[in-house]
Amino acid sequence: MLRLRRYALLALPLAAACNDGSGSTAAVTDTAPTTVPITTDTAGTTDTTGTATTDPPTGTTAGTGTDSGTDTAGPTTDTPPTGTDTTGTVTTENVSVSTTAGTDSTTGDPPVCPEDQIVCDGNTAQVCDGMGGFKSEEACPTLCAPDLGCVECIPGESECQGDDVATCNDAGTGFDITESCDPLQGLSCDANSGACAGACAGLGLSYIGCDYYPTVTKQYDLYNTAPKDVFAVAVANTSAQMVNITVTRGGNMVASSSVAPNAVQLLELPWVNELTKGDGPSALVVDGAYRLRTTGPVTVYQYNPLKATTTNDASLLLPVNTWTGNYLVAARGQWTGIPGFYAVTARQDNTTVTLTPSATGKIIAAGGGVAADGTGVVVLNESDVLQVVATASDPTGTIVNADKPVQVIGGHKCTNVPDNVAACDHLEESMFPIETLAKEYVVVPPVQVPNDQLDKAQMVRIIASEPGTTLTFNPDQPVNKTLANAGDFIEIPTTTAKFVVSADKKILVAQYMVGQTGGYGTSDPSMLLAVNPLQWRKDYLFHAPTNWVANYVDLIAKTGAAVKVDNVDVATWAPIGNTGYAVAHVKLSNAGDGNHRVTADQGVSVAVGGVMSAGSYWYPGGLDLDLIPQ
Repeated sequence: MLRLRRYALLALPLAAACNDGSGSTAAVTDTAPTTVPITTDTAGTTDTTGTATTDPPTGTTAGTGTDSGTDTAGPTTDTPPTGTDTTGTVTTENVSVSTTAGTDSTTGDPPVCPEDQIVCDGNTAQVCDGMGGFKSEEACPTLCAPDLGCVECIPGESECQGDDVATCNDAGTGFDITESCDPLQGLSCDANSGACAGACAGLGLSYIGCDYYPTVTKQYDLYNTAPKDVFAVAVANTSAQMVNITVTRGGNMVASSSVAPNAVQLLELPWVNELTKGDGPSALVVDGAYRLRTTGPVTVYQYNPLKATTTNDASLLLPVNTWTGNYLVAARGQWTGIPGFYAVTARQDNTTVTLTPSATGKIIAAGGGVAADGTGVVVLNESDVLQVVATASDPTGTIVNADKPVQVIGGHKCTNVPDNVAACDHLEESMFPIETLAKEYVVVPPVQVPNDQLDKAQMVRIIASEPGTTLTFNPDQPVNKTLANAGDFIEIPTTTAKFVVSADKKILVAQYMVGQTGGYGTSDPSMLLAVNPLQWRKDYLFHAPTNWVANYVDLIAKTGAAVKVDNVDVATWAPIGNTGYAVAHVKLSNAGDGNHRVTADQGVSVAVGGVMSAGSYWYPGGLDLDLIPQ
């Protein structure tokens, strides 16, 4: 009887902790003391008087309804040692159990806590015996956690330790530092939430961020030496507050500045000769990347080099909070001994990078842990850069995997597009993570200069992320429609076609501007990644250097979209067949500081480019980087 009485007093509050999910309806209310009749026997039967019996020793409650349709319920009891019927009553103090009327099944008894499960009554840890009672209990000196018992902290809870966020480990034995609230990103640890707080906390997945890694890549050696040519970044402030900028390399301060609200600041950075000079071999450069941090959200573009010259390109940089560990490479093959490349930059120490070369990318200048066949497993630390240099091959389609987030930039030191059309130009672009790729893209060429009423030709590559990828085009394009392996790609040679490409699996689309002697106006090769419509935005702030002969923004939107460039309506659109999309090209003024804004009433694609005689740059003006299911 003592065990039964204890169950009635202690087990009811544990119903939630030990819920068996049966869905029984029971209400527990405070009332005056109540007497409940109990009948037990060793056979576990129910008598016809409406009182319940139990089936020891399992501790499960048995009961059936009477002929009148009323419900009966009774607590669990132990089997009397004699095995004879025992009838008695139990007084429950200030607790009554009510059941749902009108059913034939017994409800209301709290489920029995499984044997050895640990539950908490305040700061007391109790070990269940599986029969409604407890084997033991312990008063915890600090805290009690369900299923663990006495702990130093509740697993998953966080606290501030200076500027660090510390999170209780899974065992509840102590706190581990899980995040540093970087003051160079305007962050501090909020004691109330135990989390980093500030304008750079909780950033969404887009090209807007507070932490970037500008990375120098291979450039033609006549155009990668200061002061004639400079590597530079443009930092666009998307907020209404002044933002401070800090650039470091390894433990060294390189530059600091600030950028006003809705403005752009240019920063010239030293070349990293180990990455930009020569034609190889592949190399791991310790602290090869710059780290750029800001106290508020910005966008960042890098120029290699900045000023208009005969071999340029630019890249949209992605903030570290959007990086993943999975990428496809878009680049170009070796041209007259000048190599293509891709560069992998790490954000965290002990990042393991695994390289799987494509069918076209298996002849590599070995080095830095990369074999001559393009394979390799290389460990990078924060700010390290692994630059893989192709010799007689094309690294396009190579798959880069890492166990921690990384950045990947693909390109070429200096190449013709196509091979027989002069002149060569540097190519580079940040690769988008595979997780952000999609199955449909809208592809349009840029315009010619000086006659911007004509389209400039381009070459297009479409790269498969998975084997067995099937392509369709609207309007149709005269190319192979099936890609057998991940990393395989089709190439549409010199074309001015506008089209939508769709696939049954995710794809990456790269566009290459043709060289100047191809007969399509002023410029030379540059590379752009197409942005899929799921990642288009309504608002962009970007920079176009004013020392170029002409700068343009190429816009793609749904037919009927309302779009403005620098607060002026875009009135002239050309439909792209019957796809429902339209394209517009807007010449940007060189009269100002090079800062521009695009706004729209719906998502729009923005590509920014500039040209001069035998030179060009081209980059996506921005994008969201939401994770898209396969």
